Amino acid sequence: MKKIFLILFLATMNNGALAAPPLQEGDLVFQSQGGSFSKAIQLATHSPYNHMGMVFIRKGNPYVLEAVGPVRFTPFDRWTKNGKQGQFVAKRLKNAKAVLTPEVLKKMEALAQKYQGKGYTFTFDWSEQKFYCSGLVWRIYHDTTGLELGKFQKLGDLDLSSPPVKRELQKHFGPFVPLDHEVISPERIFESKLLTTVESQ
Repeated sequence: MKKIFLILFLATMNNGALAAPPLQEGDLVFQSQGGSFSKAIQLATHSPYNHMGMVFIRKGNPYVLEAVGPVRFTPFDRWTKNGKQGQFVAKRLKNAKAVLTPEVLKKMEALAQKYQGKGYTFTFDWSEQKFYCSGLVWRIYHDTTGLELGKFQKLGDLDLSSPPVKRELQKHFGPFVPLDHEVISPERIFESKLLTTVESQ
């Protein structure tokens, strides 16, 4: 009997089940996408990541809630393909078991359903009608748990010096950029001390 358990344990190790924990509801995933706007975000925040989303489990499969035009649920496998070379990083709340109770997850799901289909904001508006990726995730976590995943910063505190960034600002804001406007970037959430990395590919 001991030999059987040992064989099963080694098989599990070889399959990587213990090395790479499966994604859970409430996990946050980060990636780098192409496009001029995404590139500008990377340059302005000095981050390898310009897009993020939040994991929900539907019928046993992981989906990513993301703001990309309309707010939508994207199958995780498809989501990873939208990033450069399929690379991503998954992070989880350090005390997820204590905080993300079934009741809290139900509230998160309700907000996700409420915001599904809402438009995208290129000017980082703060409303319930338009969202940007990190703003969507920050709002859902804050409104259901009270936690603040990362600190907001003013547009003027970002690196706005490069030509690609200047072009995007001109395109979306016109000649007057509101430097005091506060935003929450994927990088600020990625660096939150409340999170821990659970997977990186």
